[in-house]
Amino acid sequence: MRISIISLILLITPAWTVLAADVPALKDNAPERYMVQKGDTLWNISGRYLKEPWRWPELWKMNQEQMTNPHLIFPGDTLVLDRSGGKAQLALVQLETTKLEPRIREERSSRNALPSIPPSAIEPFLSKPLVVSANELDGASRIVATAESRVTLGAGDRAFAQGITKEMGDQWQIFRRGNALIDPDTNEVLGYEATYLGDARVIKHGEVATIDIVRSVQEIYRDDRLIALGKQAPVFSYVPHTPLAPVKGRIISTYGSLQETGPLSIVALSKGSKDGLQVGAVLAIERSQTAARYSQRTEPLFGRSGISGSDSPRVYYTEPLPPRDVILGKGEAVTRNDIAKLPDDRYGVVMVFRTFDRASFALVMQASRPVAISDFVTNP
Repeated sequence: MRISIISLILLITPAWTVLAADVPALKDNAPERYMVQKGDTLWNISGRYLKEPWRWPELWKMNQEQMTNPHLIFPGDTLVLDRSGGKAQLALVQLETTKLEPRIREERSSRNALPSIPPSAIEPFLSKPLVVSANELDGASRIVATAESRVTLGAGDRAFAQGITKEMGDQWQIFRRGNALIDPDTNEVLGYEATYLGDARVIKHGEVATIDIVRSVQEIYRDDRLIALGKQAPVFSYVPHTPLAPVKGRIISTYGSLQETGPLSIVALSKGSKDGLQVGAVLAIERSQTAARYSQRTEPLFGRSGISGSDSPRVYYTEPLPPRDVILGKGEAVTRNDIAKLPDDRYGVVMVFRTFDRASFALVMQASRPVAISDFVTNP
């Protein structure tokens, strides 16, 4: 929403010129002019101009405070790329008005500033999932009984809970402690993922409160824990940027306990705010050849199949195959030392959207292959 207030500032200064990134960082087909559309994000706009979208702060010459609260661009603004003078510059031409009476201008509301990435991709994860310590949920409010002696609960069911106070409000979220988040490099437990189960609303307060389950994404049981829903508004207007310090971590979990995932999915990282990660930090995804899953195959041609691990061929031929040494040849075997000399394979990027002390959650922005647990994340 743009709020009209009395001012002549915009009439005097209709454009804001900022320093652009080096010419090599610009795309060859970067548009000379682009009008910002509703639904645009900072990531896709920077992708129109830059080969590396996370260099957006360089394009706009932002300081650290602006990176976490930019409020720079709004629908209807026009971006103008000036290539004169040997250096590319980007000008933001803002909405202006020529109406002199009653001399008003339109001021931007931060609620309409462009988000960094699609809010729909991460909004459900801003308050869930959580990373908790081993005993952190022990003292939380909990479901102590179900209506009609139900074993499982879902949306529309009623339950009873202890530990809910009126001062904490009527809106609650339901969690269950999930798997441990373990650093593959140190085997250290960084925390536990608190699995989000659903939402509940208090119908009647008391020593034992009556609650209704208003949303469920998994089955809910007696003794599952409740956490009051915070009233803070989600923040989407941070800027993608490279980490402020060198980072070398691992992907330690994928949301939904999948072994592999892809773009616009959520992953947990083994580094957090204590390691210098901030919201908006962009990291490259790399796969080490020494950690590649190809080595899990026990035989290059036939492999092992079935529950019993049978060595029988998966493909049957009418004619007998030549001896294995003839098929494979008698070349020199590749050793782990040889594989260790191969460079890591960089194949995608993630953006951090929520940090904890020892871990963080990130959205996969780009990936040319399936993103797997134990792959590395590092400075792009």
